[in-house]
Amino acid sequence: MLTPPPRQPPPQARAVRGPVRLQRAFLRGPLGVLRLLQLLAGAAFWITIATSRYQGPVHFALFVSVLFWLLTLGLYFLTLLGKHELVPVLGSRWLVVNVAHDLLAAALYGAATGIMIAQTQSHSYCNLKDYQMACAYHAFLAAAVCGGLCLGLYLLSALYGCCRRYQGEQEVA
Repeated sequence: MLTPPPRQPPPQARAVRGPVRLQRAFLRGPLGVLRLLQLLAGAAFWITIATSRYQGPVHFALFVSVLFWLLTLGLYFLTLLGKHELVPVLGSRWLVVNVAHDLLAAALYGAATGIMIAQTQSHSYCNLKDYQMACAYHAFLAAAVCGGLCLGLYLLSALYGCCRRYQGEQEVA
């Protein structure tokens, strides 16, 4: 009885498993800078919320900020290391995945920012000069500003990705 020939991995798998190289074009490009700013503003947003006394709908804002901070961190490092081809199904459409991520993040950050604005307004009574009790007004105000900044950054990166896609580009950097 003949033994079957040894199985060989598909040719695409060989190309993907090459050495890890830092994608300097992405790091220096507009999307790399935007991703870093999104990570910084997102971290400021969720750390500001997490260190304050929060309740009710602020839990949703915290969920959105932590979720998209982690997703953005993953997108950033996969693109930076040039390993986005390892992502099943989505790796070949990486620019479209980035644009979809940015649009969804912008929509949910818009909702989270609206929640933080509403919470800031509901705690405005303790913004008096001689108010002595603990109040989350300043934390909610800072979170609302950070949320608005995140919203703007994600919209800007979605617009940049759409422009690249319109120009016929397939790659992020």
